[in-house]
Amino acid sequence: METRAAVCHAPDAALTIETVQLAPPGPGEVLIEICACGICHSDHHQRLREPPSGLYPIILGHEGAGVVRECGPGVESVRPGDHVIPLSIAECGVCANCRSGRTNICEAFLADMRDKRPRFFLNGEPVAVMSNNGAFAQHMVMPERQVAKIRDDVPLDIACAIGCAVATGVGAALHTARVREGSNVVIFGLGGVGVNVAQGARVAGASRIIGVDVNPDRGAAAAQFGVTDFVDARAHGDRLVDHLRALTGGGADYCFECVGDATLMNQAIEVSHIGWGMSVLLGVLDPSATLPVPLTSLQIGRTVTGSYMGNMRGRTQLPGLLDLYVDGRILLDPFITHRLPIGRINEGFDLMLSGQALRAAVTF
Repeated sequence: METRAAVCHAPDAALTIETVQLAPPGPGEVLIEICACGICHSDHHQRLREPPSGLYPIILGHEGAGVVRECGPGVESVRPGDHVIPLSIAECGVCANCRSGRTNICEAFLADMRDKRPRFFLNGEPVAVMSNNGAFAQHMVMPERQVAKIRDDVPLDIACAIGCAVATGVGAALHTARVREGSNVVIFGLGGVGVNVAQGARVAGASRIIGVDVNPDRGAAAAQFGVTDFVDARAHGDRLVDHLRALTGGGADYCFECVGDATLMNQAIEVSHIGWGMSVLLGVLDPSATLPVPLTSLQIGRTVTGSYMGNMRGRTQLPGLLDLYVDGRILLDPFITHRLPIGRINEGFDLMLSGQALRAAVTF
């Protein structure tokens, strides 16, 4: 079939709207019509990659929501008409990782990523997709294990947000760090992931949630998501770590780095409390980047961990985020600050990169 997609043809190039060909769903696969998709910094990072790590042409997008239109043979968990999220990471439910209950990194998904079998074609040539996804296309074909059924009473241009930023942030607080009631939290970076860490920490019952950013406007906006104190990093310079330690009575119980900056990651570690403080690293770094950490910072009882998609299992846990939204425990409406038709997708990237948009979403 033919469908529309925003295609990137070269590193750091503007996306162009193209008519592409899409292969039909095979056994165990699902055809989805995408209604809305958020624009994430990860899309921008992928767009900047040079070959061979960057494949072109490519359809980006991994924060979509849509409706099932067709199911291939053997599909059991969804049917035509269901509202779904095409996941950034699959959950097969049967591999050792899925059965462990300790991670959301599905072994079958890793195999799918290595497969790289093309779904989309442009003028007869294959088109790559991001994260086995590609939700900047109006239609897509996904393995059933990478499709999560969601409740149908939440508009899809709101539901799309849970596919990445909300899951990553809320999940990092609830599932990776397991923030305890009454604890104090410091969040470095109050963009899309950071404000959702704040939401997760608030749900967990944290008593103080400190947000750190260089943009004062972010501080004002973050209050509605649970941030109790805002710290302008520029105002404290080299004394930022000392200031945050003082605010938290000697160090934070939990620190979250949501920017992707090695200096901030080290600051997060130093701000975390001696003996028990945990730092969760969420920001996306260049794949070749390293993080030098003084061993003494860890030998005195601090913990440092990463988190991928908030350690949330896509099919069995991620849909529950919409229950939190409907129950009023997390906010989604003010999170999506801009909605644009797919033809204005490059404007959406500009809004994100300039800091004007907390989250921009494109619609079909």
